[in-house]
Amino acid sequence: MPKVAGRPGRLKVMSNSGSIFISAGDPSADYPGKLLIDEITRACPKIEILGLGGPKMQEAGLSAMVAHKELAVLGFWEIVPKFFFFRRLLKKAVQIIEEKRPAAVILLDYPGFNLRLASRIKHLKIPIIYYISPQVWAWGKGRVKTIREVVDLMMVIFPFEEEFYSRHDINARFTGHPVVDRYRSMPAREVCRAKVVKNSGKKLIGLLPGSRLQEIKRMLPVMVEATDLIGREMPEIDFVVAAADGIDEKIIERMIGQSKIHIWRGLTPEIIGGADLVITSSGTATIETAYFGTPMVVIYKTGELTYQIARRLVKLDAIGMVNIVAGKKIVPELIQHEADASSIAKETIGLLQDHARYDQMISELLKVREKLGEGEAGRRAFEAIAELVKLC
Repeated sequence: MPKVAGRPGRLKVMSNSGSIFISAGDPSADYPGKLLIDEITRACPKIEILGLGGPKMQEAGLSAMVAHKELAVLGFWEIVPKFFFFRRLLKKAVQIIEEKRPAAVILLDYPGFNLRLASRIKHLKIPIIYYISPQVWAWGKGRVKTIREVVDLMMVIFPFEEEFYSRHDINARFTGHPVVDRYRSMPAREVCRAKVVKNSGKKLIGLLPGSRLQEIKRMLPVMVEATDLIGREMPEIDFVVAAADGIDEKIIERMIGQSKIHIWRGLTPEIIGGADLVITSSGTATIETAYFGTPMVVIYKTGELTYQIARRLVKLDAIGMVNIVAGKKIVPELIQHEADASSIAKETIGLLQDHARYDQMISELLKVREKLGEGEAGRRAFEAIAELVKLC
């Protein structure tokens, strides 16, 4: 196993507790959380796993405190209407942890809630493990001190994050990116494409507006408008939107209107893998698209107040994870006011028509893929936890 970065010499915590508390509020953490729960239950079949998590985590054995859709809030200002809900949820989570005294508390991303939870329970001397780092290296370096004080182990999914935390004397382990496990058995591009469009010799553009209703409402309308412009310039193109699980398809249909865009639910990897190009919201989807080596245009739109706050906090030249991991801008980013239909169409058409640039982007994306690890992220994460605490 890789060497643990940060503070050395941790003692393994012995516990007779028959439970683990896991907190994952973001939809993108659902699959990594599932992989980890699978490994935990394989090693400790009688252990109780409770807390917060999505449908995949629940299918794997998590007893959820609340419906996952209640947790998917994006942005600074947008969380205000649910302030009292999250305050009650935090209080309830602390009470459960105090009563159960689990062998460990495992936090996945979701820093606004999870770091508050960690601070509230630190005095209980229960090991606190963070899996999937908050992006403190981009916007929240003030939280590094909090993480160093309350987190016993930080498990990260990008190599540069391990280096970052090591510099700040935080016990960190790179365990690999779960996207490798999720898509390593995907079929060839032609097979993916055949599942999405039938008997078409046209180019295929996939639209990935996100997994939360908030971001879909902001991203999809401008994507649809852009497809109309692209279609006028390049009529031999099929468009398909990836509908996220849990989102009412009628909402997507209303946004699409009369535009000739296909809707597929449950075929996101096939859309990414079979497309000639993807127009995607910023986030985990950019890493998924990079894994397939599919060229992309990244857009990001949020509430104006949230944007103004974020632009003062973010210290990076890029916001797309694919560009951050690459260490340079290898795919175009259109942010907030730049993310209009005309600009999206211009970038898309230019990329499809410039074959040298298109091929160079594929080459750069495959280099990003090499940085995601060799797979078995869930097993590696479990082994890192098992070095710190005896779960069963």
